[in-house]
Amino acid sequence: MTEELDNKKLSHLIDHWVEHNESHINSFREWAERAKKDGFLEASENIFEAAKTVEEANDLLNKAKEGLFHID
Repeated sequence: MTEELDNKKLSHLIDHWVEHNESHINSFREWAERAKKDGFLEASENIFEAAKTVEEANDLLNKAKEGLFHID
């Protein structure tokens, strides 16, 4: 049996994803700083870029959530 999906459930799921991603963003930034400090400059830049990409994903998820409540 498949659970029916509605905008409230999907909204809750998106909130969960965004929150989960935020914890990764914070971890990425922390480790990027540590990598930079220890001389791993290229790795640090890439980790910072990964954090930025996850932030962009969160922006898209939040847009998706906004759209859930503007359905015609």
